[in-house]
Amino acid sequence: MAVKDKIVEHMEVLGSDGKHVGTVDHLEGVNQIKLTKSDPASKGTHHFIPVDWVDHIDEKVHLTKTSSEAMQEWV
Repeated sequence: MAVKDKIVEHMEVLGSDGKHVGTVDHLEGVNQIKLTKSDPASKGTHHFIPVDWVDHIDEKVHLTKTSSEAMQEWV
């Protein structure tokens, strides 16, 4: 099963440092994860992160970047 098939709405997204980055809103297109704007980390704005940043998925989405790197580079 492809990584993107395992990503579902409301999953928590964590940086490689284990810190909270956001909450999945939904997949946007084929390679972007749209984060909810209601998550406090988003400061009221939808942000997008590439699926390529995903390291692995269990009950949460774990990124290859630290939380601060992800937040600096998200769109």
